[in-house]
Amino acid sequence: MSDDIFITEERIEGAEDGPLAGKTVAVKDNISTDGVRTTCGSRMLEDYVPPYDATVVSRLKAAGATIVGKANMDEFGMGTTTETSYFGETDNPAAPGHVPGGSSGGSAAAVAAGEADLALGSDTGGSVRCPAAFCGVVGIKPTYGLVSRYGLIAYGNSLEQIGPFGETVEDAAQLLDVIAGSDDRDATTRSEGDDSSYADAATGDVDGLSIGVPTELLEGADEGVVETFWEALGELEDRGAEYHEVSLPSVEHAVEAYYVIAMSEASSNLARFDGVRYGHSGGYDGNWNETFARAREEGFGDEVKRRILLGTYALSAGYHDKYYKKAQDARAWVKQDFDEALSEADVLASPTMPVPPFELGESLNDPLQLYLADANTVPVNLADLPAISVPAGETDGLPVGLQLVGPAFGEERLIRAASALA
Repeated sequence: MSDDIFITEERIEGAEDGPLAGKTVAVKDNISTDGVRTTCGSRMLEDYVPPYDATVVSRLKAAGATIVGKANMDEFGMGTTTETSYFGETDNPAAPGHVPGGSSGGSAAAVAAGEADLALGSDTGGSVRCPAAFCGVVGIKPTYGLVSRYGLIAYGNSLEQIGPFGETVEDAAQLLDVIAGSDDRDATTRSEGDDSSYADAATGDVDGLSIGVPTELLEGADEGVVETFWEALGELEDRGAEYHEVSLPSVEHAVEAYYVIAMSEASSNLARFDGVRYGHSGGYDGNWNETFARAREEGFGDEVKRRILLGTYALSAGYHDKYYKKAQDARAWVKQDFDEALSEADVLASPTMPVPPFELGESLNDPLQLYLADANTVPVNLADLPAISVPAGETDGLPVGLQLVGPAFGEERLIRAASALA
């Protein structure tokens, strides 16, 4: 196995039979595994060993899957390149010398490299779809509430969902069948419709499918990415689908709203990592404030500290309404626009990422540009909708993904459409 893909290499055998018997699965390192180190790619949790399994891990074991390792990730899910991990960067098997995307880069890379049949990641603002696009594999971001988040170490809990990776749409859908469904330990999960078979929906039948193309999600995208996107859309048209332009005016403000909300939630969720309750200890010299500050200074990387500081500022007295409340208002606007667009089309389509994979090290000194690269993915999380990224082709030898977005709990429709391409 490749050291830059896995943080923890430990085989966990599942049941002897089940729908995933004989399948190997990589699990992102922010998903709890009983007795196996779970670090979130951070020095803060370098030695943390959970005493329980996440619900999705319990379901993998019951389905007969073999977990082959914990996959590398951007620290606490904060990144687009898997270069912010305390344990080092991950290379892209589909484009060596380039980033695999983030934050679930290790999970996508494991599937792309053939080191796991399937993988689990988490998607707060594109962290499944971005690496799926950059590594040339399939990644599904489920509807918020379809998959239990119990055991997922929280970053932005109103936004994030655990999602599957696979080499094909049917593979990823088979994994979604196993992990989806209500969970008494996660009150946000849905309580009905748990008998859906997503793998059975991968028929590739797109005859009569109406596809809306949001013009705003093409603006400013790399020319080669846009060209590859239209070629893939043409394949769907050849198979009977129809497409037309739609508009999502609010996405102009989606990135700003997303980062205010996500950073605010990160500030709150990561407060417990203080070296006493959880995490790296900076040593105790009798002064609590200095001890707390030292633990977090040493335990967190630069990107995590940047987001905690910005989130704390946005929530502080005098600024809550100016930033956080305004961001929540923008979130409602984004959701309204998606609902209107999906009343005019069965699914929406765009490039998953507006750019091809960056070279390793290319973007680390410009966090703003990295945030802007999430322009096509973060609106979906704000709207609590499902999306899938499938390989669309290449530009200059680098993978390009096509993103399809559907109505809430419309995964079967997305899987049916996407399986016409992968």
